[in-house]
Amino acid sequence: MKTKLGKLVSVLSMIGLLASCAQMAPMEAQDASLRKAAETATTYADHEKLAKQYESSAKESLVKMEEQKKLLQHYEEKSYLYGRQAQDFKSHTEALLHKYQQTAEENIKQASYHHKMASELGKANYATPANNREQKARIGADAQKGSSL
Repeated sequence: MKTKLGKLVSVLSMIGLLASCAQMAPMEAQDASLRKAAETATTYADHEKLAKQYESSAKESLVKMEEQKKLLQHYEEKSYLYGRQAQDFKSHTEALLHKYQQTAEENIKQASYHHKMASELGKANYATPANNREQKARIGADAQKGSSL
């Protein structure tokens, strides 16, 4: 009975471990699509949209990071439940925790960069209409001078 319970706990732990690994693929696919969108961003709206997506991705990474912290704490407190595999589970969870932390930091940096780009493009857009008005005023003044001659 004792070995059956140990095997059951071991199998359930492995399923949990595999489930936590499966979460990595969608994040990597999302990062690839964000990178592609970042390469083609040219307008204020493009950069603002990218910044929001990077912020959202960072929040997801932080949530997953908290989940991994709780799981790590559980493994540390209840390592006797997992026998020889406890150390493997701890190290794997620490690695995921580190990866989620790096991902969150990178996404925050990217969001900041795209906010900055959007801000600069926004300033340029506000400056452009004034310049166009000045040019039109000059053209109109030149036309009036030409017609009065």
